[in-house]
Amino acid sequence: MSDIPICSAKGCRGAAVWVLAWNNPKLHVPERRKTWLACEEHREHLSQFLGVRGFLKDVVLLTEWEEAAP
Repeated sequence: MSDIPICSAKGCRGAAVWVLAWNNPKLHVPERRKTWLACEEHREHLSQFLGVRGFLKDVVLLTEWEEAAP
């Protein structure tokens, strides 16, 4: 098993570069953030998927997300 973060897009095994932070307001409290990881190729597609549903809250570089983690 690899320690390299992998893109969340179905069938993709590319290295993740982006974190897409989201929540489903029908299921989660407003402060909760679930995450999907995205490679460069799938960032826009995954962002649009979450965005049209009103779930997308933030898109940040994986390195920045990791630096901000407690």
